[in-house]
Parts: sequence; structure tokens; C-alpha cells
Amino acid sequence: MKVSAIQRKKLDDRIQALSRESRSDSAILRKVWIAYKELTFRHTWVNPFLIMGLTFGVYWFGDPNTVLHEYLAKMVSVSYHIEGTDQYGKGENDFYFVGFYALFFTFLREFLMCCVFRPAAYILGVRKQAKVKRFMEQTYSMFYYGLLGPFGLWVMSRGPLWFFETTPFYLEYPHKTHDWYFKVYYLGQAAFWVQQSVVLVLQLEKPRKDFYELILHHIVTIALIWCSYRFHFTWMGLEVYVTMDVSDFFLSASKTLNYLDSPLAGPFFLFFVFVWVYLRHYINLKILWSVLTEFRSVGEWELNWDTQQYKCWISQPIVFGLLFALQLLNAYWLFLIFRILYRYVVGGVAADERSEDEEEDEETTKIETKKDE
Repeated sequence: MKVSAIQRKKLDDRIQALSRESRSDSAILRKVWIAYKELTFRHTWVNPFLIMGLTFGVYWFGDPNTVLHEYLAKMVSVSYHIEGTDQYGKGENDFYFVGFYALFFTFLREFLMCCVFRPAAYILGVRKQAKVKRFMEQTYSMFYYGLLGPFGLWVMSRGPLWFFETTPFYLEYPHKTHDWYFKVYYLGQAAFWVQQSVVLVLQLEKPRKDFYELILHHIVTIALIWCSYRFHFTWMGLEVYVTMDVSDFFLSASKTLNYLDSPLAGPFFLFFVFVWVYLRHYINLKILWSVLTEFRSVGEWELNWDTQQYKCWISQPIVFGLLFALQLLNAYWLFLIFRILYRYVVGGVAADERSEDEEEDEETTKIETKKDE
């Protein structure tokens, strides 16, 4: 059949119209994509928020009988509940939980820093960008440790460990099950430290003078977390967690007051030094001493893979070595703290030894900008 000129003209017009619509749709999609990229660049919490929102949405409103729901349950909630008790066991599903909540802490950190702590810095009079970044980092640390420190103390108070007792570590070993609060606390801490390790490795925060010491600290901490959980030394791990969290809260609060040029910075720093020495050294040395004196003499002493009894001649030096490595790092930071304390007492200066000089950074930036101009 022959196509008339009029029909051909209509067909060509239709093709051109569809082409224009396609180009128009493509342009709209490009604009939407560019806007999305700009939004997520300015608000780094958006992507992890969308992933978590999708995960929770499918988990809560999806069909609970599907394989997908079972997989998401491993990520969202703690696994291995023992029927008829308030106890939970351990297993590979705990890795899913830790990984998912590492993503949660990524969202939480970025959201609070972008939407809460940055505006708070400007309201409180912090203007220099280097100090604003440090202020945001430290206030986030205050927020986290201010919640997890008391929570850890509360978890400790519910058992025989109160107040930093060491004999129950070994008397009731192995601790193969825990209640919901203990397990959420322990795995939540693991997720936090995994996320903080990513921040450190990717240098999402400006490296401090003790960058390599921090890397070593994170390696030792992650090793302690995994070993203590896998080999059932979690009660010991709980006490180490608490000593770190509470002391880190006061460290971050002391730095924040210093960034704000608060008159309370000096007196608070003196109190922080006392808290640090008590928790990071006295209590941790007490735990180390118990590894030397009680680890073998209290409770069973044998290696039995069937009963998961790992308190033996192999685990003792490993436990001691990891805790001792942590203590050496704490001793290094104690040296820096005492140097700051000396400068404060002698000259009234309380600067952060671990941070680079923000003033010098800004001056360097200004000089480089002028050269470029």
C-alpha cells in the first residue's frame, strides 16, 4: 500500500514530536539527577537515611513470610532468642546487625553534624571553619558517649560486675548468652567502632597529630571487641567499654568548652584529668592485674571447644596483650594530657595537643588563596 504525502507528513511530525518529548524527559531527568547530587553533597545524611528508610519500610510493612523479610530481620533486630528465657545466643547473624547499625551511625553522625551541631556552633559564636569542624566532631562525641556511658553503667549495675568487680569475669565464665539490653549495647558499640574506623581510614575528619596512634587504637579496639564476643569474655569487655565511654565524654566536653573559650574550660579540664586517670588507668590496670592473678585461679581452666570453654593458657596472653596495648596507648595520651595540664597550671594555656593549630591552618589557607589570585 502506498503512503500519501499527507500521511507521510503526519507520520514525520509525530516522530519529531516524540523525539522532542524524549529529549524533554531526558533533560528533566538530568536536572533531577544533578539536583539530587547537589543535595546529597550538601546533606551527606540523605543517602544513608534513604537506605535505612527503605530497609525499615520493607521490614515493617512487607510480608513476614518471605526470604527478604527474614534477611532484613537479621539486620534490624538482634537474633538467636532462646525461647522461654530473656537470653540471646550468638551467631553469624550478629555481623548483619553490626553492619546495618554501622550505617545507622553514619546517618546519625552526618545528620547531627549538618543539621544540629553546625548551626549550634554559629549560634554559640564559633566562626573559624577549622574550629567549627572540631566543634561538630566533639559535640557528636559528647552526644554519643553521653548516652552510651550511662547506658553501659546501667547494664553493669544489673549484674554482679557493679562497681567494676573483676572476679565475676572468671567465676561464671563462659558467658555464652546475654539479655536483650546487654546484647544491643555490645553489638551497638561494635557498630559504632566499625563506623568510626571507616571515618578514620577515609579521613572524613582532618587527621590529628596522633593519627597513627588512633589507627592502632582502632585496630586494638576492634580486635578486643571481636575476640571478647567470640570467646565469651564479654563481661570484661563491658567494663572496658564503660571506662572508655565515660572518659571520652569528659574529654570531648573539655575540648568543646575550650573551643567556646568558656571560663569553665580550665576547672573542667582538671576534673577531666581525674576521670581519665581513674577510669583509663586505675580501673584498666585493675582489670589487667586480674588477668594475671585471677584468670587462671578463678573458675575452670581448660580448652574445650565442645563446651566453648576458652579460658586457658592460650587465651590468657592474648587477652593480656590486647589490654596492655590499649593501656600503652592510653599512657601515651596521658603524657599529652599532663603536658597540657602543666602548660595550663604554669601559663594558663589549655590547648588540644592532639589537634593541629587551627589558626595556622587558616593563615596558610589565606596565603595560598592570595598566591592563586
